[in-house]
Amino acid sequence: MIQNNLNKDLERKIDLYLNGRLSEEETDDLWVELIQDGYYLDYMKSVANLKSIIEEKREKKTPGVAIQIRRYASYVTAAAVVIFVGVLGVMNYSSENTTAVSPISEIGLDIVRSDVGVSASVTNDIIKKAIQLAADGSTQEAKDLLSTELSDEENPTLIAEFSITLGSIQYNLGEYREAASNFKIATEQKGIAENILEKGYWLLANSYFQLDQLEEAKIAFQNTYDLDRDYSRIAKTYINALDAMDD
Repeated sequence: MIQNNLNKDLERKIDLYLNGRLSEEETDDLWVELIQDGYYLDYMKSVANLKSIIEEKREKKTPGVAIQIRRYASYVTAAAVVIFVGVLGVMNYSSENTTAVSPISEIGLDIVRSDVGVSASVTNDIIKKAIQLAADGSTQEAKDLLSTELSDEENPTLIAEFSITLGSIQYNLGEYREAASNFKIATEQKGIAENILEKGYWLLANSYFQLDQLEEAKIAFQNTYDLDRDYSRIAKTYINALDAMDD
């Protein structure tokens, strides 16, 4: 659903973040806000992509390594969480109670809202088709397609990506046990990229959280944190909250 009430303060914070002008604490606070707002997660991604395109057009020559690193740090990292999982709600947050957390309510499949279709960041044709089917409401057909592909696939990376996509669709349908099973399959694949492994652990942790399997959730959150990538800080928040529940 398109939101009409624009949050100018949040837009200003996003702009400051993309330009590297927020402190670590301010960055954490911004992500708390963004994680609860699917519209502004997409806004963040769009702005980051647009800024990157503008800079590319300004550069007449092939950029050097230093420029590429700066651009990566400014834009790609800023949108990394958004690109695959546009989380529509991760935590119930209060400035007085930082331990009140809940599992994500929905996993946003990578659909481009401003144009019809699947984001260009999704390159596999099977995953593209499954995401589009799910977005169109044909979730069973999407699940069947991915299940069929998984039954024949031998490539660890594709097994992980198919499993994560299938698990994401199941998660959104409230099929948390089935989703957890597929996310676990993804994390068990050998030699896959760390960003894929991190997605698997992050989503597995939330699935266990939905199932009230808190010890398993904590382990998966810890595995997410240990990878020290995009979800590391937010995973640490969950670990601390779950630890506090044990006290």
